[in-house]
Amino acid sequence: QVQFVESGGGLVQPGGSLRLSCAVSGIIFSAYTMQWYRRAPGKEREWVANIRASESTTYADSVKGRFTISRDNTKNMVYLQMNSLKAEDTAVYFCNTYYRGRLGDWGQGTQVTVSL
Repeated sequence: QVQFVESGGGLVQPGGSLRLSCAVSGIIFSAYTMQWYRRAPGKEREWVANIRASESTTYADSVKGRFTISRDNTKNMVYLQMNSLKAEDTAVYFCNTYYRGRLGDWGQGTQVTVSL
């Protein structure tokens, strides 16, 4: 069973940076495309970015040029470096992957709050 443990969130001022981490277990990590999602207050969960086994990446338009996804296959970790943060980036952030044709069970996520 695939499991995710997200960390690294916090309170940051607009324009600031945070680096999120996600520890993944239960899969051959290096073979999977890893995803980051977020859920803002009162909104549906939305996709943010992914990184393939080849390490090619794709981003949502809303974060392109500000966020960078990366992975460390030796540690089964996926990261999200978030720069130039905006109030609209406030959300709970989750990592996940498609495992056996569906997204895995969600972890607890990590809260990111961008505010003065």
